[in-house]
Amino acid sequence: MQRRNFLRAAVLGVGTSVAFGFSVSREAIAFPAEPGTGPYGQLLPPDANGIMLPKGFTSRVVARTGQKVAGTDHVWHGAPDGGACFVDGDGWIYVSNSEEYDGKGGVSAVRFDSAGGITAAYPILAGTSVNCSGGATPWNTWLSCEEFDRGQVFETDPWGRKEAVAHPAMGRFTHEAAAVDPEREVVYLTEDVSDGCFYRFVPTTWEDMSAGALQVLAERDGGLVWVDVPDPSAADTATRHQVAEALHISHGEGAYYRSGTCFFAAAGENRVYAYDAVNNVLNVAYDHDDSADAPLTGVDNITGAAVGDLYVAEDGGNMEVCVITPDDVVAPFLRVTGQDLSELCGVAFDPSGDRLYFSSQRGATGENSGGITYEVSGPFRKS
Repeated sequence: MQRRNFLRAAVLGVGTSVAFGFSVSREAIAFPAEPGTGPYGQLLPPDANGIMLPKGFTSRVVARTGQKVAGTDHVWHGAPDGGACFVDGDGWIYVSNSEEYDGKGGVSAVRFDSAGGITAAYPILAGTSVNCSGGATPWNTWLSCEEFDRGQVFETDPWGRKEAVAHPAMGRFTHEAAAVDPEREVVYLTEDVSDGCFYRFVPTTWEDMSAGALQVLAERDGGLVWVDVPDPSAADTATRHQVAEALHISHGEGAYYRSGTCFFAAAGENRVYAYDAVNNVLNVAYDHDDSADAPLTGVDNITGAAVGDLYVAEDGGNMEVCVITPDDVVAPFLRVTGQDLSELCGVAFDPSGDRLYFSSQRGATGENSGGITYEVSGPFRKS
């Protein structure tokens, strides 16, 4: 059986699912999401920023590559990618990776006051390369991931007070995203290559990523198991090739953890997976190939709202951020026009859930020098 059909059987609970030892939860039976009417209705014509939004929502430009962030002396980085928000007193901080090459990458931050005004912007990591996505931690740091062979994870301080630290124990591979699971005290990691794997890092001491075990999700004896990667440094053999039974997933992208489940995108398969950590089951939350009119393609960065909605940005497609609801409906939330050579990334909500941040990595120019970071405000549902 091909891996694709093996996973589909595991999700739907048909045919071979019992033989392979998988359990199917009530939530899993509803997967995968299907096209439908989203919670915010149809998209309106493009606004002044070229963004199509539902009624009641507005957009503004937060920063442009090569230009100073408004009211600051900080020049915004090229190729903005993954991002996250952190509470800062009555305001918040948005951090954004730079996917520039040759040591020109890193991370920058923008600080906002309680009304959303920009009060500061500054670098928190420099001298790294291809900082793609990453993940926020419960102890208020940002894990920034390098997306190249033997790339590393860097832990950064959103306030810029502490020096960023590399964590080679988390593996040397083509990192994409990180998602922290505080219940099991692990960090899930995705890998953006055609035969990539899904990993987790088990730190020796929680909240300290300097030491621990890197494990890969594998198929063994009819079920899923986590197996230690013998050499996380990949000195001689790539991490994804060190465990024979490792489950290979094509081009792992963004990851988001919530309530026992790690959702992550697989761009090479046009899928969003849902790893049920409680029951150790891998489900397919969304599959583009399941519907002829599926709106979401080129799945990439993911974030979530408190109400349970997932927001998935496209790298390709028609430059949309789509919403996947807890009722398993997928629909466009916004569309960026006039930027077909770019990709959308860095989706993250402010602490109130009233503002969504995202970037168009290459903007209208199609070059890393054309990046634009946006904010969308409006009546995001809370219940």
